[in-house]
Amino acid sequence: MHLNDLDLNLLRVFDAVHRARSVGRAAALLGLSQPATSHALTRLRLLLKDALFVRAPGGVAPTPRAERLALSVQAALAALEQGLSEAAQFDPARAAKLFRIHMSDIGEARFLPELMGALRRLAPGVRLETAPLAAGDIAQALDSGRIDFAFGFLPGVKDTQRLELLQDRYIVLLRAGHPFVQAGHAPGALLQALSQLDFVAVRTHSETLRILQLLRLEDRLRLTTEHFMVLPSIVKGTDLGVVMPRNIARLFAAEGGYALIEPPFALRDFTVSLHWSRRFEADPANAWLRQLIAGLFREPAGGGGALSNP
Repeated sequence: MHLNDLDLNLLRVFDAVHRARSVGRAAALLGLSQPATSHALTRLRLLLKDALFVRAPGGVAPTPRAERLALSVQAALAALEQGLSEAAQFDPARAAKLFRIHMSDIGEARFLPELMGALRRLAPGVRLETAPLAAGDIAQALDSGRIDFAFGFLPGVKDTQRLELLQDRYIVLLRAGHPFVQAGHAPGALLQALSQLDFVAVRTHSETLRILQLLRLEDRLRLTTEHFMVLPSIVKGTDLGVVMPRNIARLFAAEGGYALIEPPFALRDFTVSLHWSRRFEADPANAWLRQLIAGLFREPAGGGGALSNP
């Protein structure tokens, strides 16, 4: 098959069906009738000699050929859209643009102060809006353009582009003068000694809850909250401990009144990454902000370049 045998509009139909997983929903997205959408899909099936989509609960599912084709089609359509409707360059000093970013409250504390300072100097007309989403919604939100980036440790987010920013570790934060700190446990005995502590946990950060489960300390959980940023006052005013990322715990500890304990947890080491959609890989504004974020936060030993997240 040659490109001159193909009506490029058929690729728009293919892309819409692949994203919507439904001929009817794809027709609505394209502003076409369902028969017209079905007819276009049939033409493409005949040209490619593949079913492309088969019936599935709630709609259709792509064949292996369609899955392979989808990446090329999405990239090609994104490149065409960019070439037809956008400027080739992004001028940050003059831009008036809103970026929407997935961040947890702990991510906001870690990244926003420095990022906003840089934007004030380099791109005073650029605005940010954080939009925390459920992990299962992030990839689709990136792909649709509902958000532009996602920060964090997001092992469940698939099919995105990813740039590793920094390495972090889960530790236990306690108040200074806590009896556990004064006892001076030997490093090899720390894990076993944790059974003496009571804990506060954050519901939205499932990895910290998972660590407590692996240690069989669920019965030591006395308080579950929705947000990390309430923890400093809780920890300082009680004997509760919290499992949390070391980078943020150090910010709390810098104010005084806290102690950091580093037990050898399973799953304690993790990587914080920046995620974006491959659809917007070539977008000048997206590329500019990615470069700025990498310059601000990427650790020198963070590895090389953008990684695909399969």
